[in-house]
Amino acid sequence: MERLMCLQVSALGVAVEVAVNGLPVLRLPEGAPPRCLPVHEVLLAGENRISLTIAPPPPGLDGAAAQPRVAAAEQMAVARLLLVRQGRTPESPSTRELAAARWAVAAGESYEAPTTVHQDVNLPVGFPRWRWLDAPVMPASPRLDALLLSWLQKLAFELSRGRPDMLLACSRLKLDELGQAYQWPAGQAAERLKAGLQALHESGSLASLQPPTAADVILRPVAGGRLIDCLNALGEPALQVPSTTWPLRVAVVEGQVYVLR
Repeated sequence: MERLMCLQVSALGVAVEVAVNGLPVLRLPEGAPPRCLPVHEVLLAGENRISLTIAPPPPGLDGAAAQPRVAAAEQMAVARLLLVRQGRTPESPSTRELAAARWAVAAGESYEAPTTVHQDVNLPVGFPRWRWLDAPVMPASPRLDALLLSWLQKLAFELSRGRPDMLLACSRLKLDELGQAYQWPAGQAAERLKAGLQALHESGSLASLQPPTAADVILRPVAGGRLIDCLNALGEPALQVPSTTWPLRVAVVEGQVYVLR
């Protein structure tokens, strides 16, 4: 693959969160430096939407009402979808901007927070139809919460003992689609994950992974309710050890949990 489609996010004086096609991909706290990451696995053939949320609410409070603010100084944020040649930086002259969601206010201007701006872009790419697009919408319920908490606890227990099979099995569809998105050889994504888990087990890092409690977990609906993002109280992936996190955007079909992103 000669070129990568990457999302570059930067902000001044404000925290931001960016979603692509309803899937959150990056959150920058206020004062954080710009970040850039490849996003093939959340892009679609045809119409795509980049959503830039200014001053996003804390995890679990996505429905919080907007409140008026006044900018004490200039504030801005931008999320740029870039086509970057492999081995080059986003600042390279060969980089192309495909689309951008932008927001800005001058010092003394008022605005509402949180607020979201969108930018749509049509991409003539050959991606297949990703499975998460056809996952069933999952209405929130205590039963769903209990099922996912139990699943997270069992997954943490298995990983803490160096047993990767459960994560590999429930992530099979995601790993297959990652391979398609980035044109990797068949099975390479699964081998990468397995090798990384083995290295963490041999270093002793996995032993520190503790099964989360209900108080530790936020289950955030994303992608129109077709996926649940399993987070901790800080808005980070619910399962993590030092230097490694496992994003878990899951669908539940007939009582089975599938990691789709």
